[in-house]
Amino acid sequence: MSNRMEEDEIISLYTREQAIEDGFLVDVSDMAKEAGFKWPVAVTRSVWDKVVTPALHDAQHGQSEKGRLWDVLWMARLAAKANTDDRDSVLFQVIVLRDQKQKTVTLKLMLSFESPQDGPCLTILMPDED
Repeated sequence: MSNRMEEDEIISLYTREQAIEDGFLVDVSDMAKEAGFKWPVAVTRSVWDKVVTPALHDAQHGQSEKGRLWDVLWMARLAAKANTDDRDSVLFQVIVLRDQKQKTVTLKLMLSFESPQDGPCLTILMPDED
């Protein structure tokens, strides 16, 4: 009864491009290049909604998506540069203003390979996301 599929046979593949089209990932590669990243960078919808997008009250006090995204990318870049162990993921922290109070948020920067021809890409996630 050896009708098993080979272990490395892929039945379906949900690509990074599809995740961006579906809104599960937000491509932030343009600003990431300005921050010094050489590879494409995306953030998860959860990071975008919980960290990058300020609440209305905070936006009225000078917080913006652009400013918060820059802070996230800059801190991710510093974490990547400090990753001397060459791990595939590193945790880093960013401070955001919520309800006029500073809050430290921990995020994860993860390196992955969509496919050999596309090369490496980076994703910024909440620590409990994969």
